[in-house]
Amino acid sequence: MIKGLIAPILTPFNNDLTLNQNLYNEFAKNLLENGCSGLAPFGTTGEALSVGNQERMIALEGLIESGVDPNVLIPGTGLCNLPDTILLSQHAMKLGCHGVMTLPPFYIKDMDDQGLFEHFEKLIEGINHPKLKIYLYHIPQVSGVGLSIDLVSKLKTAYPDIITGIKDSSGVWENTEALLNINNLIVYPGAELPVIEAIKLGAPGCISATANINSQDIGEVIKLCHSGNWNEAEKLHVKVKKVRLLFQDYAPIPAQKAILAMQTNNDLWNNLRPPLQSISSEKANALASTLTKDFEFSI
Repeated sequence: MIKGLIAPILTPFNNDLTLNQNLYNEFAKNLLENGCSGLAPFGTTGEALSVGNQERMIALEGLIESGVDPNVLIPGTGLCNLPDTILLSQHAMKLGCHGVMTLPPFYIKDMDDQGLFEHFEKLIEGINHPKLKIYLYHIPQVSGVGLSIDLVSKLKTAYPDIITGIKDSSGVWENTEALLNINNLIVYPGAELPVIEAIKLGAPGCISATANINSQDIGEVIKLCHSGNWNEAEKLHVKVKKVRLLFQDYAPIPAQKAILAMQTNNDLWNNLRPPLQSISSEKANALASTLTKDFEFSI
């Protein structure tokens, strides 16, 4: 189990929109040195569905070759089809990654729990790795396909050593709370907003997009919780929540990349693969101004 803050790391692209491996490696190490306990490459925030299978595998190999410990990595591998999901998952496990994070098969309408159970059953059989750890990814407002509490519980019962945990990005506290009641299931809220209440119920931390730009403060909130300093955690959490909500007023991925470009003086961070588009310079400057004036960011 990775205890603390996990960043769904942003993916940097060159001007020709190829993946910039050196910048990726550098940023990963920076996050791990500044509040993050783990990384989740190629999640929603990492523009995963705009990155090809071969690109993902090469980038993951590059991270590890650069010195990133594979045991802090939970790469996203979930796609609509089993063969590609198996391929990416096998590759990650062979590299020694802590586990993989898998969406349910998306796009297909009206899937029932039995069909989804059989999908994960075939996925586990196909990966066929003795140390396999699967973290489910529940983000129905984006994927169009949810993972019910009953389904998650059934999967955990059937594969107790493999179905390790879940990232709950539903934004519905009652759902997160119900997941936390499933015996021995590791639950990461998909944002820092409910992280204190989640830790009180047994969560090890959270997996949050804004870890890419606010890792130190979010990580500190989690550390304070685990050390029992609840009052200090609550005080810092007020600031952390405001930063999160500020970014939710913008297109989150372009906004975070714009701030990183300013902070690092590296315009490559503004590059996104279509259909995503950069935010305007006016919006970027307004966001930067608020972050520096109200939240003491260095930009």
